[in-house]
Amino acid sequence: MDIESIKKNYKELLDQLSSPELFSDWEKFEELSKRKITLEKILDKERDINDIKNRIEENKAILNAGEDSDLNVLAETEINQLQEKLNNLEKDFKNLLSEEVGEKTAPMSAIIEIRAGAGGDEAGLFARDLYEMYSKYAQIQGWTKKILDSNQTEVGGFKEIIFELKGDVYSKMRYEGGVHRVQRIPETEKQGRVHTSTASVAVLPRPKKSQIKINPGDLKIDVYRSSGPGGQNVNKRETAIRITHLPSGLVVASQNERNQLQNKENAMAILEVRLAEKKEQEEIVKIGNQRNSQIGTADRSEKIRTYNFPQDRITDHRIKKNFHNIEEIMEGKLDVLIEAMQELNN
Repeated sequence: MDIESIKKNYKELLDQLSSPELFSDWEKFEELSKRKITLEKILDKERDINDIKNRIEENKAILNAGEDSDLNVLAETEINQLQEKLNNLEKDFKNLLSEEVGEKTAPMSAIIEIRAGAGGDEAGLFARDLYEMYSKYAQIQGWTKKILDSNQTEVGGFKEIIFELKGDVYSKMRYEGGVHRVQRIPETEKQGRVHTSTASVAVLPRPKKSQIKINPGDLKIDVYRSSGPGGQNVNKRETAIRITHLPSGLVVASQNERNQLQNKENAMAILEVRLAEKKEQEEIVKIGNQRNSQIGTADRSEKIRTYNFPQDRITDHRIKKNFHNIEEIMEGKLDVLIEAMQELNN
């Protein structure tokens, strides 16, 4: 992050701090105030550096004039002293910038939610294919994966699957959020007709523990029996967990694990990202900004990509660009798609 971006962020921060609505949200006010102090340290350091540079130039002007030998000696002495001070300030300034960039670009894990859309059984199978594509990509990237919750269809697809990817995930996967459309001949199609189906993907960054604080007293926790496709019980013990966050009304569930504790941990992970998403949406409304690229905080109905199997073509509608070798991409070779989006957003 360069100094001009920091100045811009600082100005936006002052605007937020001056909002009357902020005084009713003490936690947010405290967070922004701490951020203000951090940015002011950087800006103060830059101001000191510029002051010393100006003083050095003034002393150099005295030397160039060459009129008074005693004054020249004083100027040379002060230049040496100022140069040493400048070196130390620039080192401190560089460290502060590095810390700022590190905070903004720290590796961030993510929770991915895939849901079948229009298209019946074929939409569920496409949701499964997207899950397998991302799983293979995660394996290539060296990320670890954990399924938090899933709801299968009777033909082996997914009505919904939620899973966590750990590693430097969000910086790449953030561009996968939106509605994905597939055009292909389903396995069950007898007459060879091409069908169109959809599945939605949400990519939610995993918040730091300090970002989201959940009061246990705000939670209503229910236990029930896990079930498979068609509602058939697959576990006679009540191990599935449903958590309702009473203040927000958010409801999450997990039934993939064989014991309550693990399912509760999974459900809490889902709740954390949903609360973080809700909080960010509320902040966006407050400051009057709009984000247009991330399904986690934007329009979940936006079609971002079409997978046309008969024509071996994937179209990314955001950049109006076509890609081929669809089978290879579905095997997890997603870099060509992700890098195109990163290039657009850099």
